[in-house]
Amino acid sequence: MIGFADYDKFDAVGLALLVAGGKVTATELLEEAIGRAQRLNPRINAITVPLYEHARSAAHAGLPKGPLAGVPFLLKDLGAQMTGTRTTGSGKLYADFVADHDSTIVARYRAAGLNTFGKSASPEMGLAPSTEPVMFGPCRNPWNLDYSAGGSSGGSAAAVAARILPMAHATDGGGSIRIPASACGLFGLKVTRARTPSGPDVGEGWGGQSVGHCVSISVRDSAALLDASAGPDIGDPYSAPPRTGRFLDEVGRDPGKLRIALCTTPWNGEPVAAECRQAAEDAAKLCESLGHRVTIARPEFDWPPFREATYILICANVLATLQARAKVVGKPLEATDVEPLVWSTAELGQKHSAADYARSITTIHAVGRIVARFFTDHDILLTPTMCAPPWPLGVLSLSTRDTDAYLTAVNRSIGFTSLFNASGNPAASVPLHWTKEGLPVGVQLVAPFGDEATIFRLAAQLEAVKPWKDRRPPLAA
Repeated sequence: MIGFADYDKFDAVGLALLVAGGKVTATELLEEAIGRAQRLNPRINAITVPLYEHARSAAHAGLPKGPLAGVPFLLKDLGAQMTGTRTTGSGKLYADFVADHDSTIVARYRAAGLNTFGKSASPEMGLAPSTEPVMFGPCRNPWNLDYSAGGSSGGSAAAVAARILPMAHATDGGGSIRIPASACGLFGLKVTRARTPSGPDVGEGWGGQSVGHCVSISVRDSAALLDASAGPDIGDPYSAPPRTGRFLDEVGRDPGKLRIALCTTPWNGEPVAAECRQAAEDAAKLCESLGHRVTIARPEFDWPPFREATYILICANVLATLQARAKVVGKPLEATDVEPLVWSTAELGQKHSAADYARSITTIHAVGRIVARFFTDHDILLTPTMCAPPWPLGVLSLSTRDTDAYLTAVNRSIGFTSLFNASGNPAASVPLHWTKEGLPVGVQLVAPFGDEATIFRLAAQLEAVKPWKDRRPPLAA
């Protein structure tokens, strides 16, 4: 039997192979994960809804014999319902919400054999690139507890970085997988629009901008989970281009000689920190050394109307969600129901018309066509993930009084990421750089619509020549 001291030497695929081979049981892995959570979570605040007894019962009853059977798992406390458990979205309106059914993606995780032992922290309604909800308190970065773990999937990223578990569920509507992956030194893939299902309760998230997948310590974990969860569900309004073969088979496959475009200037004009620029430029040089061709290029479009269109889309969706929940709980929607900047977002939603929303969709689709044409000449776009290293806690709180500093930090967080939520392209943050202060800085890889395969091939090639899995933060189990 494997010693538990070796638990964090394995990624999720590795742990599943140990269970399948009889070297360790699902219960033993779960107890190791719970023990690590109990030791570390009081310091990082990554798990907001523990489900330890729920997971113990599942392990005792016997988990499905799927490809990831026995692997401990966390669901983000937002956008994923699991029967009989709370999903709060870190908001008062949802504090007592208990799901009576699984989200489709959760049902697929269950069928894969994953054992969910908790829900991970998110900012209220996923509206900030940091995870500091009033309801639960700030989630802290294991690399430095005074810094943000990113958002909105900060809890999942902090837990994985601390090696409580090797992989956790995450969602991304403007960078919410890639930003925390960058801040915590992990691999984080935002999949193609509709690659994974959003149902059965909704057909899409934030007008098609939000998708669900994971953050992980290895590229192959991300690929294996996508194999288990990808594909349309009955009744979905649309779906991603069908895949050919398994994503896991792309890991380690020769990517060939790729045409890579390097971009270190964000579309919103925000300044880029020297460490972030260096991370992208060093990654480009590494790609050249591997035989790829790198040129300077990026899609060009008019930023201000695009920015306004995405804001209208998000604000309208936030307002509609809050109104629907207030109706269910039987009360009028009030400012005191949410954090101040969430309320400001909802108020902006009230100021725009249905025609504004329709025009915004047209604007976003036009930009998506520009991005698609760009990728007829390029296989990969390489950028920094963020314009800045991880932020100190407090700057990106949804209850901050310093809204100017908040908006500056938001724009410097999403300057490279949000475009690809609108266009729907797959994009991943790869952990290739650390600052002099020891904070992670990610590099973003973007591929043509529907082409996660090329990202998996290139990311795995980079992982092989510049491995990151065994690089641990000071606060690690």
